[in-house]
Amino acid sequence: MATESMLVPPPAGAAARLAPGFGPRVLLTVDTEEEFDWDAPFSREGGGLSHVAAIPRFQSFCEAIGAHPVYLVDWPIVSDSRAVEIIGDAIQRGTAEVGVQLHPWVNPPFEEEITHFNSFAGNLPPALEAAKFSALRDAIEAAFSSAPLIYRAGRYGLGPRTADMLKAVGIRIDTSVRPLFDYSSQGGPDYSYHPLAPYWVDAERRLLELPVTSVHAGLLRNFGVPLQRLGARIPGALGALSRLALLERIALTPEGVSIEEAMRGIDIALDSGLPVLVLSFHSPTLAPGLTPYASDEAAVEALYAWFAAVYAELARRGVRSCTVAEILAASVG
Repeated sequence: MATESMLVPPPAGAAARLAPGFGPRVLLTVDTEEEFDWDAPFSREGGGLSHVAAIPRFQSFCEAIGAHPVYLVDWPIVSDSRAVEIIGDAIQRGTAEVGVQLHPWVNPPFEEEITHFNSFAGNLPPALEAAKFSALRDAIEAAFSSAPLIYRAGRYGLGPRTADMLKAVGIRIDTSVRPLFDYSSQGGPDYSYHPLAPYWVDAERRLLELPVTSVHAGLLRNFGVPLQRLGARIPGALGALSRLALLERIALTPEGVSIEEAMRGIDIALDSGLPVLVLSFHSPTLAPGLTPYASDEAAVEALYAWFAAVYAELARRGVRSCTVAEILAASVG
């Protein structure tokens, strides 16, 4: 029996129940991927991996602040011996985990035309999406001697058959849903009305959705989604709402989100009772000049300052790091 599409919000009663006393926790996810020009057309050629040399510093930093990163790796990363050695060492020491992230334009088999629409893996024919995913998942297990249990679609690009594909190979957690974000204008999914808290994708409770944490803040946050949709059609409206402290959308990421904004987001997420806060960012941001979020060395240092401040605040609030295995063990209903 086919699982309901993850492109639509789940039915009533799908909310996941975690064991008493488990939360609140925090999970740090890293979209571990090749470098490419975010403003250029997608290409199968030219992706760099120079930032891999910056991952050891980041891993050491995570261990010092008590973070337990989940490296969601794509095809260029798993194909790079340096990346496998660096991330594999952390996995073997029990200080990191590995998961799957599918960038279809650089992941074999190469049967599709490279287009913006096809950059969302869920838009591909299901058989091709599954073939690309299986090739990547198997390569990850072989490279790291660890079967990945968690998946994020590159560009958050879930499709109507993605859930069935994931369950067929033993993926237990998906973390592709980004609540409050709408990618439909680009040909991608609309997650505007998806829940912020974890929920079961299927009635059998074999696949858990762990949304990337994003919240609305401001005096009008209870009307956030309709106001956000309306504001998107009026030039300057969303900026004005934010400046007036009426409405702002805060994603828990160091990319484009200040420490002060993150602190407000943490307050709202915890006050809302979220059992797991999911942080995220892209690995090329660890080196200067590779993403729009780290133009120079100062911006890279600001990323580290962001994580230091956020994890200090989480520790003050009694929020501990967790692992994928711990989340699965705590999912009692």
